[in-house]
Amino acid sequence: MSTYSRRRFVQMGSLASASFFVPKFLKAFERKAIAENKILVVLQLSGGNDGLNTVIPYNNDIYYASRPVLGIKKNDVLQMDDEQGLHPALKGLKALYDNGEMALLNGVGYPNPNRSHFRSMDIWQSASDSETVINTGWIGRYLDAQCLHADKPTLTMEIDDTLSLALKGKNNTGIAVNKPKQFYGDSHDSYFKAILQKHPVNDEHLNVDYLYKTLAESMSSADYIYQQSKIYKSNVSYPNTNIGKDLKTIAELINSHIDTKIYYVSLSGFDTHVNQHPQQQRLFTDMSDSINAFVKDLKSSNRFKDVMLMTFSEFGRRVGQNASGGTDHGTANCMFLVSGVLKKQGILNAAPDLTDLDQGDLKYQVDFKDVYATMLHNWLKTDDANILNRKNNYLNFI
Repeated sequence: MSTYSRRRFVQMGSLASASFFVPKFLKAFERKAIAENKILVVLQLSGGNDGLNTVIPYNNDIYYASRPVLGIKKNDVLQMDDEQGLHPALKGLKALYDNGEMALLNGVGYPNPNRSHFRSMDIWQSASDSETVINTGWIGRYLDAQCLHADKPTLTMEIDDTLSLALKGKNNTGIAVNKPKQFYGDSHDSYFKAILQKHPVNDEHLNVDYLYKTLAESMSSADYIYQQSKIYKSNVSYPNTNIGKDLKTIAELINSHIDTKIYYVSLSGFDTHVNQHPQQQRLFTDMSDSINAFVKDLKSSNRFKDVMLMTFSEFGRRVGQNASGGTDHGTANCMFLVSGVLKKQGILNAAPDLTDLDQGDLKYQVDFKDVYATMLHNWLKTDDANILNRKNNYLNFI
């Protein structure tokens, strides 16, 4: 590695970020997609979204007493039933709810909740309990299981420049691709081609051969991903925002029949310690309009029946507002489930009990690992207990 040092090699930018995590079976992209392909889209709301101002208990006096400034006015709430309604910026989700295409889980969390962003996100992404540290993600372990036992590899993709813990398994990992065209362009950069041409036969550095191999696979597969991404171009109008563009990319890939089982995408900015109202209004408008466009896109190709979108956040916020026009880190939160084939729609369980708190925080009703188990077992038809390292309860929304 005399001309191109290893240090330079690992600084190659977005292509390197992706190629380091390219699974060895990435070549599986280079085949025809199967006809039936149930797909899970995970939307991570980073920062700890305030669930109580997402799904508002608008007939609960304790809610308004705890949030004299931050409480959403009853007349502004998008009412779902006699007790709960959505934030006024979530008009797109309300339309899905009215159509029977959205389900809501209240109070999702885990025992002994951790209020650190980093630790709680790790718990959600690794599907661990609060006392255990696991260095693999639940989606990565799904890949490990599929590659070990299935007759065809199954792939996952994060729409980003870097890969989250959730998609890192012990033996296999997903791929991070921000934009297929950019990924393709990077793969054809003369610098990377020169690197491959100078591949050393006997290199003293450990793992270098592996990096060359994954780079070669990445460059090859980038061509396929890009060519597939051109098959379907959406005519649906999405918000001109990051999450709007990301969901449009996912819809185009789904409608191009790339054989990806799980897509992972994030929306950041939910850590609302100050000025929560305008921040949540902006984020919810963006998220709701983007999801609504995504569903419209899938319906146009008759793929909505094959897709499940699931939202989560690493924790909710405390019940009471703080002195800065915001809320501080809390515990349990709500999750939205969007699909064209939900067996149960609407509100799936009771609103959080504001008379029974844990030092000012909500008590969880549903362990998030039960949601994962339901997705793995009922939607993706795989052995959830092996992947989650425990037997969980299945929910009845699919």
